[in-house]
Amino acid sequence: MEEPLTDELLDELLSAPDPQTFANARNIGVRSMSDYLQQLLDEKSLVRAEVIRRAGLNETFGYQIFMGQRGASRNKVLQLAFAMKLTLKEADRLLQAAGVNELYCKNRRDAIIIFCLDRGYDLQKTDEELYRFGEDTIC
Repeated sequence: MEEPLTDELLDELLSAPDPQTFANARNIGVRSMSDYLQQLLDEKSLVRAEVIRRAGLNETFGYQIFMGQRGASRNKVLQLAFAMKLTLKEADRLLQAAGVNELYCKNRRDAIIIFCLDRGYDLQKTDEELYRFGEDTIC
């Protein structure tokens, strides 16, 4: 599903009579992490069990995250992002849906993670890069 550009949405919001009208017209609400994970699975034709395995998560815990029964730490969300081969924008949206901080390029550890996401590194290679620079690994 193609999402509109932020600038386009901002123009619509500012020309709306009130914020509620805009939110209703655009069906804007709080997106749950489990909903966004399901959307990503569908869009990328991924299998949940395979994503959980590639993320290195406990199977039960991984399924609970996907079903919305458990929350996930920022590192667990990043594990899922790498397992799903998300873009930076998708990873930030997933982090936001999880209620944790998005990646921030002025933070050294986050900058390394952003670089690795952009280059398509897997989780193991990313952890190696973080370790090489003396930063806390994701796993």
